[in-house]
Amino acid sequence: MKHPAMKLKELIKSNKILVMPGAYDALSARLIERAGFDAVQVSGFGVSASYLGMTDASFTNLTDIFMITRNIVNAVNIPVMTDADTGYGNAVNTAWTVRQLGLAGAAGVNLEDQVFPKICGNLEGKALISLDEMVGKIKAAVDHKVHPDFIINARTDAVGVTSVEDAIKRGNAYVEAGADMIYISSPPSVEIIKRLVKEIKAPISINMKEGGVTPDLTVKEFEDLGVARVSVPLTTMFAAARGIELALDYLKEKGTAEHYEGLMSFEELNDITDEQLVRSQEIKYGVQRESL
Repeated sequence: MKHPAMKLKELIKSNKILVMPGAYDALSARLIERAGFDAVQVSGFGVSASYLGMTDASFTNLTDIFMITRNIVNAVNIPVMTDADTGYGNAVNTAWTVRQLGLAGAAGVNLEDQVFPKICGNLEGKALISLDEMVGKIKAAVDHKVHPDFIINARTDAVGVTSVEDAIKRGNAYVEAGADMIYISSPPSVEIIKRLVKEIKAPISINMKEGGVTPDLTVKEFEDLGVARVSVPLTTMFAAARGIELALDYLKEKGTAEHYEGLMSFEELNDITDEQLVRSQEIKYGVQRESL
């Protein structure tokens, strides 16, 4: 069976743009797979929001991300790229982080050049570590891959902090250090995206966040610009949060949600969560459900 990292590398190198919706838990990842997407991105913001009820400001740690990544990997049969923020420390910490997330089954990882504690790329107040420090982190990450095809997706926030020129300089330096792909955080215009794709010597990744800084383009429009991969980090979280809010409003008003049309049925949820698999295994292994 082909290793997930090999699958992910093939998808990134193909002529077709790779769309990776963000998952914040195993159920959202399984829904992404069932919708027909070829790969899934663990959303750092989504994990922080769902797991802690907090914004994306370095409140999660390696243990949190390891456990959630492992659960997501176990839930799906498509490659999973996870999010390691800044590597949770210096280059030595980054080396440990990349190894552990590889052991969790991830096919790749996002590593970014913000200072710690980082914040969401669409928020004001970001600051960057030096180019040399980030190069050291990438080299450490490359040296500690658990599989040779494990993807290092090096993210730079330079466009929104310093300049487009600095983003290009950093991107090419990160490629030279061994990064497989350069993730440009929140580029504000089509013209800037075109320049980044042209001048950075690696596949370019862009994030699509509803209401964010990145231009509101379709996947096809990003593909036409030469972008290799788009992550869609928060669509699942936005949809889930609004859906829960509306369902609870209905329950509060009506006293029941029995006839609320926005709910998935019990049968549908059982299907997604492998209820039939559990039942078939109980029969196969002679599991008895009898009161003592």
